[in-house]
Amino acid sequence: MPTERHVSRVNMSKSSQVSELTLLGHSENRLPSSPEEATLEVFPNRNAERNYWIELDYPEFSSLCPVTGQPDTAHLNIRYIPGERCIETKSLKFYLASFRNTPSFNEDIVNRILDDLSGACDPRRMIVRGKFSPRGGIQLTATAEYPDAGLREAE
Repeated sequence: MPTERHVSRVNMSKSSQVSELTLLGHSENRLPSSPEEATLEVFPNRNAERNYWIELDYPEFSSLCPVTGQPDTAHLNIRYIPGERCIETKSLKFYLASFRNTPSFNEDIVNRILDDLSGACDPRRMIVRGKFSPRGGIQLTATAEYPDAGLREAE
């Protein structure tokens, strides 16, 4: 279950205005130094009565190997069916960029991102997939789902 230590979120009612978002439309360029410092902002889903997918690709993800300190890179894909809230993409960009100096195993990163994002927007369904660049000739792809689909054959 996500914890608030990973995510701060802007709570917005259906009647809230976009002007309550702190990053969108502002020329902020200082990236948070860690995911704990990042703010994931959300806004009301104006089509909450319908199930539809939002797909977000981030091909420039980077973090650090916790053992060697060497950089790890990945193509992240985030797909979700929103509930009452959607994730604001500029805050998502800042949040994902905050991992650049974070030492963590690839599998942990994908699961943490899923926990943080699902905690911020409470989607009906979410899938986070990280396709990490090969290290030592092996490419790792980790996929996590919300709600947890349990163990099943890989797709």
